[in-house]
Amino acid sequence: MNLGPLIIDLEGVALSAEERERLLHPWVGGVILFSRNFESIEQLEALTASIHRLRPLLITVDHEGGRIQRFRDGFTALPSFRSLSEGLGDHPSPEALSAATQLACRAGTTLATELRASGIDFSYTPVLDLDHGRSAVIGDRAFHRNPHLVSMLAAAVMQGLRLAGFHSCGKHFPGHGWATADSHHALPVDDRPLEVILADDASPYAALGSDLAPLSAVMPAHIRYTAVDDQPAGFSRTWLREILRGRLNFDGVIISDDLSMAGAAIYEDISDRAQAAFEAGCDATLICNRPDLSAQALDELPRRMPTFLSSGHRRSLLRLLPDG
Repeated sequence: MNLGPLIIDLEGVALSAEERERLLHPWVGGVILFSRNFESIEQLEALTASIHRLRPLLITVDHEGGRIQRFRDGFTALPSFRSLSEGLGDHPSPEALSAATQLACRAGTTLATELRASGIDFSYTPVLDLDHGRSAVIGDRAFHRNPHLVSMLAAAVMQGLRLAGFHSCGKHFPGHGWATADSHHALPVDDRPLEVILADDASPYAALGSDLAPLSAVMPAHIRYTAVDDQPAGFSRTWLREILRGRLNFDGVIISDDLSMAGAAIYEDISDRAQAAFEAGCDATLICNRPDLSAQALDELPRRMPTFLSSGHRRSLLRLLPDG
């Protein structure tokens, strides 16, 4: 069994007949849920069960804590990542750092335990962006400015996720904290040299790649790093194949950020965006909030890329199903 490379969304709190048909398409491998898909825990359990009855798809959600928490009524209000590092400074005492990592681990375990109980398989977390104080869209979603502390706190969240059987997803590679524009609405630009980005923003990816519980997935940023490549990272063979795979030795699943975002609009056609992401090195792509674009991609991509599903180089979304 394998799973297709497209992760698509749903319009409401129950599957429509059209959505059932779309989820059976062999190019679909997963579903991403949003707040609009949630009314209650009982309704969410019924929705995820109906999806799993169709096919063993990966059911995902962008559920971090703080302001990015899609389900709230009946779920624990999780802390923002920044709040987990409050008071640490740049050189925390061993006691303060131990307390912070314990809180981070508990947050990860709570997140995964509650989502699994409702039929969710995977969450796009933790955020590895550095808090440069420049990006409003990242803001308190970042743990800290110090990449070493980001790595330690993210590792603790990942340990908590793993204790509940969940895999992890580091985002937004190589870093969304410096660029000021919001990639949901524009294409951000980061003009810093590669050596600076690797030593600073991308260093948590290197640190967590060899951790006892390494990153399972990485989501690249819809940002153009002009000193490295004209293509945004999610469409860049340089960033994905040469740097992430080659220099940082990442062997997990690469999942594009939402291809309907303005930061992905260097290609007008959704199928062009998906094809460019796959050819750059993405194993899967997200298409959110535009069911018409999902339908278009499912119609066109099998003709454009007839051997992609069977490619031995693609990491399967099966890797991200919960353990145990």
